[in-house]
Amino acid sequence: MPILEVDESNLYYSVKGNGIPIIFIHPPVLTSTNFIYQAEELSRYFQVITFDIRGHGRSPFSIKPVTYPLIVEDIKKLMNHLEIKQAFLCGYSAGASILLEFLLSTSTGRILGGIIISGMSEVSDWRLKNRILLAKNLLKIGALPALAWSISKSNSDTEELFEKILLEAKKGDARNILQYYDYSLDYNSSNQLKKINMPISLIYGEKDKPFFRYAQQLHSKLPQNEITFVEGIKHQLPTKTAGELNKVIYQFIEKHSSKRGE
Repeated sequence: MPILEVDESNLYYSVKGNGIPIIFIHPPVLTSTNFIYQAEELSRYFQVITFDIRGHGRSPFSIKPVTYPLIVEDIKKLMNHLEIKQAFLCGYSAGASILLEFLLSTSTGRILGGIIISGMSEVSDWRLKNRILLAKNLLKIGALPALAWSISKSNSDTEELFEKILLEAKKGDARNILQYYDYSLDYNSSNQLKKINMPISLIYGEKDKPFFRYAQQLHSKLPQNEITFVEGIKHQLPTKTAGELNKVIYQFIEKHSSKRGE
């Protein structure tokens, strides 16, 4: 099992395939297992890198609080460990906010472009705030298994995948997961988006109406972006419409990696 030592903690990670690297970032409770379909298909063309954020899945509890800057530093350490000079970053849901933090706080020379799946630059609507507050309350009363069951179920397209996602989600440490949720509630990079001058792919589900406001916000403020709405799907694109999502990711990377060589 590949493990990278970071400070007093460890990161579980996986590398599959060769070629241009793509690093995937998961949201709270979920783990790298949520990108199983991306690892399977996209690794035929690219190097797919997934990892479990501290206190999630196979990455053990972190004494340091889990914050976006800490996760950004962990991603950079993982890139250095794997001797990756440049990569595409792909963030799903709250993982997309970490992608934005990376682009705003790190030299853009290391990143070829960003892929935002069902993501946001802030949490500003009551539905999402209430969902996060509910998740936090469940964690505080020791109900991580119930929360993991619910989130794993909504992110699975088969019973087999549900069991795999749930198994890994239940391994998480409630303290670090709670810190991840806490940071997501307060994070806001909306006023800095104009500083991100690199290609960004925005991908949302056509039926994910609560996230339309976030899609429009990113589309209007990011200087270089292209937006795609996948038909017939809500929020859970990596598992519920993997084929279509992988196609959009493939086309975006092929387009922008070839442009760098012109």
